[in-house]
Amino acid sequence: MSLKNVRFEVMKFLEKDVDTLIEKYLIPIEKIWQPTDFLPNSEGPAFFDEVKEIRELSKELPYDFWVVLVGDMITEEALPTYESWLMDVEGVDQVNGDNGWSKWVRHWTAEENRHGDVLNKYLYLSGRVNMKEIEKTTQYLIADGFDIGTDRDPYKNFVYTSFQELATYISHNRVAKIATSTGNKQLGKMCKIISGDEMRHHHAYSEFVERIFKVDPSQMMMAFHYMMKQKITMPAHFLRESGNKISTAFEEFSNTAQRIGVYTSRDYIDILEKLIVRWEIDKITNLSDEAEKARDYLMKLPERMLRIADRMTIPENSFQFKWVEPAKLKL
Repeated sequence: MSLKNVRFEVMKFLEKDVDTLIEKYLIPIEKIWQPTDFLPNSEGPAFFDEVKEIRELSKELPYDFWVVLVGDMITEEALPTYESWLMDVEGVDQVNGDNGWSKWVRHWTAEENRHGDVLNKYLYLSGRVNMKEIEKTTQYLIADGFDIGTDRDPYKNFVYTSFQELATYISHNRVAKIATSTGNKQLGKMCKIISGDEMRHHHAYSEFVERIFKVDPSQMMMAFHYMMKQKITMPAHFLRESGNKISTAFEEFSNTAQRIGVYTSRDYIDILEKLIVRWEIDKITNLSDEAEKARDYLMKLPERMLRIADRMTIPENSFQFKWVEPAKLKL
């Protein structure tokens, strides 16, 4: 049987438990938070006062913070790309309404959709950023699509999502701490609760991988090895500003996130180590010779990456994004 057929059979085998996993990791719509829980009530008499408070508190937040918040929001707003990508994974049948995996993707997407909504509205009300430039970048990111090297392989895709959901948890959680430390408690709560969603999703995708390791350990190990050898590409890797076909926007956004400690190369390594521990990579048995070599590579990889990270330098000067105009921050 081909690898493709094996993966399809494994996905069909695991599909019987998807409803249980949805109940375990996703929250019913009537119970989960909504963006309006954290934003001024446009129907209420205090709406303009609440908007004024957002604009006043926003003055305390520095340029690099706004760059990171905008980048995080754009990443979340590109959700249509991520849904279409996951719907194309082997074993996910979006035509068959009874397919458990397509149900998971739709419900996961519905939860994630709220993140971009609430951050977008907050940025708009803050008056501190150039929303039109942000909107152009978001549209470019969705229109351009992205290639994360997973093809239609569910094993590789679940490694990617396990990693990426934990990375977004770290980023939103750190942004929450910075906002709270400057007195912007509502923004801090908003980013904190988003990070909580990301952690739940991380645990879900990590469990998918755990289950695959139990039934197809060698090929799951090879998929993990493949993704880490080529390196995990962030969803917004092809980020670009208006007027630029080729852009350094993602690199500069990453530099900014590292400079203020929101997401660093050390965090990348820490996530890898957490996944190795979570999936008990050192204890998995019945591996092929090739998979054993892949395991050896993975076990040694964090130490190798730490040596590289120790030699990295981050530019001290902030890149001038079109999204954030320094003059606006002083108004």
